[in-house]
Amino acid sequence: MRKNLRKVRIGTVVSNKMKKTIVVRIERVMQHPVYGRTIKEHSKFYAHDEKNEAGIGDLVRITETRPMSALKRWRLVEIVEKAK
Repeated sequence: MRKNLRKVRIGTVVSNKMKKTIVVRIERVMQHPVYGRTIKEHSKFYAHDEKNEAGIGDLVRITETRPMSALKRWRLVEIVEKAK
């Protein structure tokens, strides 16, 4: 039996204006299925930040968790790199 099958993502904080919530942008590079051109796609995730420690531009690691609100299903694990 395996435990802890939660997804983990690394992304950049784009907003921290809400209390205990950050918005994290995850970018990925992929090839277009028909034309083969390399394109960038992004997704935005709302993550729980209990101590309000992440700032805009920080590189953070988030993980899946139970639903905390209508949009929040992720939580902040660690700040990988602070913004300059």
